[in-house]
Amino acid sequence: MVDSELAALLRAVLDEVCEDVSRHENGARTHVACRLLEAASRGETSVDALRKIGRAALASAPTMWR
Repeated sequence: MVDSELAALLRAVLDEVCEDVSRHENGARTHVACRLLEAASRGETSVDALRKIGRAALASAPTMWR
């Protein structure tokens, strides 16, 4: 379960990583969010690590999502 502090951190990282992605591009944002949640569920809460994971997820998202 994600507490409110971790949820706020994940939201901030998601918004930062996807700042150039339209809010209407739900697929790309969802892809990144899922990867961030997976990392958090494994205990990863470092901002720098989450940014790296988010950027990698965005880069690996299918091009139709970008």
